[in-house]
Amino acid sequence: MCKTLTKQLEVNKMDTQILRDPLIYPSVEVLENALGCAAYEAFNSFMHTITSADYGLTYEWRYYSDGKSWLCKISHKKKTVMWLSVWNGFFKISFYFTEKNLCEIETLGIADNIKEEFCKAKPIGKLIPMLFVVNNKQELLDVLTVAAFKMSLK
Repeated sequence: MCKTLTKQLEVNKMDTQILRDPLIYPSVEVLENALGCAAYEAFNSFMHTITSADYGLTYEWRYYSDGKSWLCKISHKKKTVMWLSVWNGFFKISFYFTEKNLCEIETLGIADNIKEEFCKAKPIGKLIPMLFVVNNKQELLDVLTVAAFKMSLK
C-alpha cells in the first residue's frame, strides 16, 4: 500500500467517533481504552473540574439512536452547557450559541483561532456551534473559559 493511502487511512481511523454500541455504557475502563493515556488524563481532569463546587455542573451519558452513539450532556441545573463525544484518541466538546452572543464571544480570553473558527462555523438552525478537540490537559483552559461564559448566559 502506498504511503499516502496509508496516511489517509490513519487519519480516517483517528477521526472516527466511537462508543457506538448501545449495550456498552461508557465506563471508566471503556473510556480509558478509547481515549488512550494522555486524552483520558485530560478527560478525567476536565470531569473533576466541571463537577467541582467552582462549576457545579452535572453530566449524563445517554445513547442517542439518531446519531447511533453515546454522548455526554453536561448541564448546569436544567440548562445544557455543552456536549461531549468520544473519538479514537481524543474527545470533542461542543457548545452552541445564538447570534446575539457573537459580540460577547469576541471579547472572551480564548485563542484567536477558536474565535475565527466560530465565526466561520455554519449555523445549525439558529444555533452556532463552537467545537473543541481535546487530547491533552493544555487544551482545557479555553474550554473552561467558554463553559464559564455559557453558564453566565440567561
